[in-house]
Amino acid sequence: MTKALALLSGGLDSTLAIEVIKRQGIDVEALNIVTSFCRCTAAGSCKLEAIKVSEKLNVPIKVINSTKDMLEIIKKPKFGFGKNINPCIDCRINLFRAAGKYMREIDASFIFTGEVLGQRPMSQRKEAMRKIDSEADLTGYVLRPLCAKHMEPTIPEKEGLVDREKLLSIKGRSRKEQFQLADIFEIKDYRCPAGGCALTDPEYAHRMRDLMKYSDPSVNDVNLLNVGRHFRVDPKTKIIMGRRDEDNTRLESLAKESDLIFFMEKIQGPLAILRGELTDANIQLAASMTASYSKEQDQNLASVKVMTKGDEEGGRVLSVAPKNMDEIRAMMIKKPLKKSAKSIDKRQDNTNTKCDQPVSV
Repeated sequence: MTKALALLSGGLDSTLAIEVIKRQGIDVEALNIVTSFCRCTAAGSCKLEAIKVSEKLNVPIKVINSTKDMLEIIKKPKFGFGKNINPCIDCRINLFRAAGKYMREIDASFIFTGEVLGQRPMSQRKEAMRKIDSEADLTGYVLRPLCAKHMEPTIPEKEGLVDREKLLSIKGRSRKEQFQLADIFEIKDYRCPAGGCALTDPEYAHRMRDLMKYSDPSVNDVNLLNVGRHFRVDPKTKIIMGRRDEDNTRLESLAKESDLIFFMEKIQGPLAILRGELTDANIQLAASMTASYSKEQDQNLASVKVMTKGDEEGGRVLSVAPKNMDEIRAMMIKKPLKKSAKSIDKRQDNTNTKCDQPVSV
């Protein structure tokens, strides 16, 4: 029996693609590639959605975390960024290369995705698709069942492994045909197409640029970008402040042994991390800021505890004056608001600036 490898995000398009191929009597296995930049679900877990779909479709699945590879791509993308800091074409190439490697490991005959021609401005143009396939050394081996009749026949079609007449001709940004197909296939409770990649978000992109400007970021640094408020103290130093309980828990788990952790001694409040230069001045600043975001912000002095991760002695207590909020906001890593629409340069090259949200592949 012919075997094919599906790139499964857990979204509707990739689910439909699997149904189309399975109905041709082809054995399907799935691959899900996740990164810390994924925001495809309310909980931010593409992995869980993909596993859920694979179980419903009775398809074996392998999950790979590619954050480290993506981080290196962001540092120097061969094909540039979209509107923010999203290297969509390079991202797809990286994904397809990993898929090609796994395809050969499981002895599959081809790869298929849920991509639709024209659905995304950067990576789902014919020219871009050809480039991605070629760069990933997969020319002719990537089938896109939902829009196949708008594309050149692939090797599995030419060899008779796939019946081209049973493939589809969906095109463009409208999802009306996908919804109709879901009804025909009796696919329910599928994930909403909203969500996407943090790299397309202007605020996140601003934080990422700041991080890359002042350091050679690690995966831990990237994971930290998703949590709390971020402040730039100096070129080597940041303070990250939790907004809510879940932020505090996440920050504590991401803290390194070289970081300092701050929290209120006597009342509930934010947890903060000081990363970088641990000078007395920076320690005092982090403690004062922690107090400023607590219910003791109006007190003359507040008690803030400071410790390192895993400190068995319980750290030490600092008595500090909460810092002025205007001074704090001035240090926040936040994308400035545009003064007016006139400030937008409309002469930008659309090929390299349009936002390209991640695809339900």
